[in-house]
Amino acid sequence: MKNIDQYRGCLIGGAVGDALGYAVEFMSIQEIRRQYGTPGITTYELERGKAQISDDTQMTLYTANGLLWADTARKQEKLVSFPSGIWRCYLDWLQTQYSTNKPGAVSWLNNLPDMNHPRAPGGACLRSLRGGIPGSVTNPINNSKGCGGVMRVAPVALYAGDDFSTEILDMLGAEAAALTHGHPLGYIPAAMLVHLVYLLTHRSGMTLRQAVEESVQAMSELFGDVQELNELLDLIDLAVRLAEDPAVTDHAAVSALGEGWVAEETLAIAVYCVLRYPDNFEQAMIVAVNHSGDSDSTGAVAGNILGAHLGLSAIPEKFLRDLELKDTILEIADDLYHGCPDTIDDVWAAKYIHHTWPKA
Repeated sequence: MKNIDQYRGCLIGGAVGDALGYAVEFMSIQEIRRQYGTPGITTYELERGKAQISDDTQMTLYTANGLLWADTARKQEKLVSFPSGIWRCYLDWLQTQYSTNKPGAVSWLNNLPDMNHPRAPGGACLRSLRGGIPGSVTNPINNSKGCGGVMRVAPVALYAGDDFSTEILDMLGAEAAALTHGHPLGYIPAAMLVHLVYLLTHRSGMTLRQAVEESVQAMSELFGDVQELNELLDLIDLAVRLAEDPAVTDHAAVSALGEGWVAEETLAIAVYCVLRYPDNFEQAMIVAVNHSGDSDSTGAVAGNILGAHLGLSAIPEKFLRDLELKDTILEIADDLYHGCPDTIDDVWAAKYIHHTWPKA
């Protein structure tokens, strides 16, 4: 049974981890500690009074917009696949990185002034979108396994139409990542994140450890013939063992798992953080971002997972204050929860048919 608090927690949690880590993304742990003290960064670094999100949360919102636009088009009997809907919205996102308030072809998000800012977009995403040809699992357009795929696919798990099997949902997560990241380790971690978030938000009583174990099994069944799969599963197994070893420090554990620039490391670091601190959102985020690596992406994925598990109500108020685009993130989360209505009202039409929302 899905719960709107968990939907909101998943997307807001991802944005919190992203915003906390964005300030230190390109800093070493030594530099972070020199600037913020031994614990590292623990509160937002504000810019013009806001905790800025990065391209991670931007693209997460465009993934959601693509799903909802495609769903709305399909209910109008238009032939729009979900990957093509996501791809079209990613092209709209690309415009926001180069211009201000340029209308999107299908994305109402382009109408928001605060969305139209470049936020350190990933090279693989930019090159792929500029190329104009979407990739897929069967027809990869590159050999990238950067984390730009996994960090943006959580909305796929939240969309979860009633007619979707978990296998179809997992493959949609993989295809959403493969649009720009063609290496198996660029899209399989995305499929695993989708499966993990789906279990947490749709299966009552599911523990984090159970969700991780079931997600590993699902990837083994879905991608068992992919040679590179074992690299991911070995890293996830290491993350689980490190999280359960009280003798291991957080710094040592995260260092053993990598830096998060590639997708399998991003997911493994996130899994470690949420298993180590399953009931402490704040501490999980602090560990997820304080390392010499892709801090915003590891924070974003950890926040998606733990936010989905604990819900918005468990996220400390200090992380909700000043979070950039908080109301928009909540709005998108609610739209994913409710889905396209049978009778489309004016607001839904303005968002997902006419892309004229919000009204001037």
